[in-house]
Amino acid sequence: MNLEILLQHMTNGISLGSLYALIAIGYTMVYGILRLINFAHGDIFMMSMYFAFLGVAVFNLPWFVVFPLVIIVTGLFGMGVEKLTYKPLREAPKISILISSIGASFLIENLSTVFFSGLPKRFPVPELFEKTIVIKGVSIQMISFIIPVVTMVFLAILIYIINKTKTGMAMRAVSKDYETARIMGIDVNKVISLTFGIGSMLAAVGGLMWGSRFQQITPLMGIMPGLKCFIAAVIGGIGNIKGAVMGGFILGMGEIMLVAFFPSYTGYRDAFAFILLIVILLVKPTGLTGEKIAEKV
Repeated sequence: MNLEILLQHMTNGISLGSLYALIAIGYTMVYGILRLINFAHGDIFMMSMYFAFLGVAVFNLPWFVVFPLVIIVTGLFGMGVEKLTYKPLREAPKISILISSIGASFLIENLSTVFFSGLPKRFPVPELFEKTIVIKGVSIQMISFIIPVVTMVFLAILIYIINKTKTGMAMRAVSKDYETARIMGIDVNKVISLTFGIGSMLAAVGGLMWGSRFQQITPLMGIMPGLKCFIAAVIGGIGNIKGAVMGGFILGMGEIMLVAFFPSYTGYRDAFAFILLIVILLVKPTGLTGEKIAEKV
């Protein structure tokens, strides 16, 4: 393998890792608040691409109008899912909420199949994203540069919100002690709903970038990216935002490099993520940046 091909693979790895990181943040934020996994998160990611498809291909709106609207609409959609699947079961056993989120995932997938059909559709990619630039003999799509930049920008905004705003302070308080935060006057339901909204908006950004890169959407396409981003969150330390980003980059780069150095194992690319998950859980169950959390009794 020459240097040009290696640089090509590294660019692809960083780009894929950035996508995983964006979606994994949503998983880790919800877990940080509720100590539960939102299994409908991958389907919210999928819906963002269909919202963009409707806006550009059906209503003929320009992409620079549609994309911001999609982020907002997906955030509201995520908050709606929370109100239907989580809020009514707030005081129920955690297993009930978990089953409810799985049910919501299946419902979204099947309704999407009914409304959009199961046939693949082409994602409306902006011309700017399809341009190719050549750097020292390496041809790289513009989208491969845009994705990491967008990831870093939204990560910086999220960290600012969490560390510097009253909403972020409330989120941190709820994640530390749910009941005490409620006693102190924090509207826990509102904080949880906002957390789902922000996580869904980041999933929408990831969806728009994913669609622009891979250019095909189907109702079931959220399943595997959703599972992989959950794995990325676990690798980095679920509940830790920086850890989720780290896990996303590790998983994305690992997948691409597996294909680069062992082309005959391309068919095992998805299996790599699950093998890595097992190894991490055996060696460091809390993830690379996770900390042990004592259960209150």
